[in-house]
Amino acid sequence: MKLTAETQNELFKTYGGSEKNTGSTEGQIALFTHRINHISGHLSTNKKDHSNTRALLKLVGKRRRLLNYLSKTDLNGYRALIEKLGIRK
Repeated sequence: MKLTAETQNELFKTYGGSEKNTGSTEGQIALFTHRINHISGHLSTNKKDHSNTRALLKLVGKRRRLLNYLSKTDLNGYRALIEKLGIRK
């Protein structure tokens, strides 16, 4: 599913507080998670798509850095977010 403006606004409204709050850490992590899931689905059928593989690895690294920042600043918010997004198993 392509990331449309409506989907992006919905993600920021759900996780970032409001759809105008695009700079919130929680909203950005949710956006990266959505994009990671989309690219992972694409790569399951197109295994030799190396440019998207690189993009996936870059997104995972960005999300990891934001999650580290969130865990240092707001541990309860971090735990709630990973529970909502289902990142950790």
